[in-house]
Amino acid sequence: MINESVREEFQKIVGDDGLYDHEEALVSYSYDAFTFEGMPEVVLFPKTTKEVSAIMKVASRENIPVTARGAGTNLTGGSVPARGGIVLVLTKMNKIIEIDKENRTATMEPGVINMDFQKELTKYNLFFPPDPASMAIATMGGNVAENAGGPRAVKYGVMKDYLLGLEVVLASGDVMMTGRKTMKNVTGYNLTQLFCGSEGTLGIITKIIVKLIPPPETRRTLQVAFKDLDDAGRISTMIFDGGILPVALELLDNIFVNIIEDYAHVGLPKEAEALVLIEVDGPEVAVEAQVEKIHQMCEELDALDIKVARTAEENDEIWKARRSAYGAEAQLRPTAIAEDCTVPVAQLVPMFREVAKIAKKYDLLIPIVAHAGDGNLHPQILTDIRDKEEMKRVEKAIDEISAKSVELGGTLTGEHGIGIAKVGVLPMEIGEVGIAVTKAIKNALDPQNILNPDKIVQMN
Repeated sequence: MINESVREEFQKIVGDDGLYDHEEALVSYSYDAFTFEGMPEVVLFPKTTKEVSAIMKVASRENIPVTARGAGTNLTGGSVPARGGIVLVLTKMNKIIEIDKENRTATMEPGVINMDFQKELTKYNLFFPPDPASMAIATMGGNVAENAGGPRAVKYGVMKDYLLGLEVVLASGDVMMTGRKTMKNVTGYNLTQLFCGSEGTLGIITKIIVKLIPPPETRRTLQVAFKDLDDAGRISTMIFDGGILPVALELLDNIFVNIIEDYAHVGLPKEAEALVLIEVDGPEVAVEAQVEKIHQMCEELDALDIKVARTAEENDEIWKARRSAYGAEAQLRPTAIAEDCTVPVAQLVPMFREVAKIAKKYDLLIPIVAHAGDGNLHPQILTDIRDKEEMKRVEKAIDEISAKSVELGGTLTGEHGIGIAKVGVLPMEIGEVGIAVTKAIKNALDPQNILNPDKIVQMN
């Protein structure tokens, strides 16, 4: 419990406008983008690293749980205060401190919104590739904490591939700096990467240094419908074998094709077993050649329909289908559980088949969208969280999807993290020794278990 004297300490640290403890605010910060819930006792809005440090010193002294939060767009309960205590909202720490064009780096606070950052970079003719689906509202601090990816990860990688350094406030309130503004750094353990993807369980990120790259001259997208899912898998292999590294390679199954077409009316062939979106970028001449080559490959596989964007506007129109996916499914059932698993690319189509079997077994509607270029699948379990009997089947289906992904040589999560949702199945992938090492790291940095407890691994 946070008593009145401790509350007053927090009030002095963050000011009258930085502490919320009325019911509306507590409810607003009790859940994430899915439906995981946990009621905080107080919500704090620090504006500086100094304030975060002071908060953590009090929390450590009083043994109060602290859950860091950005925009709350995560899907596995990572920003939910599972044990109450403090929700530490970092959205007021939203300054881009520096864009260093000469050294191709940027330094910023964690509350900067991904899309705002990307738009600012266009003024400098620089590019930051990671593009999670929630980039319009997701914060960079959250992107680091979850090691966020997105469709462009096929060619450009994910958050960790652009991360050079961090400022982190530890559970004790001590402040440390990892990394530097250099493209090479092998000094000591790679602490920067330790905190990336740690979901706020090891420290509070208060400053981020990333590397930047030149933007591509042009980009072009193809939308290809296949009558056979296996052909959709083959085109991915053919593209890579043909020496082409696409920016994005997205695959939607027949269920999703029909859901989107019924919702958005974008002209998708409803008989298609799979829809593939392929984007390439680079110099204009090279892109034209790649598009022609991919078009020929699709014709060889007797694709049902091939659409090629010739302008930026046509590119955006093609991606409308992919962006419509989550809005479209919301029309069918009140709850959509966005699952996340990754398998080796060669196992992508077999994993699609396995999910279909699991859906049939438990009488569930599970359309799938996948980042086909890197084997990352997002089965969307459409259900109603109020239907207790159906939710029991959903839980069994999720466990079987997780088990099957590991069985096929894959991983439990490629983007969304472990959070609360997959704590119970983590041993399935990393084993007892892996769990012991994870606990040892957590205990070394947060011996009181006050930083985002009950996420990733259960300590007690």
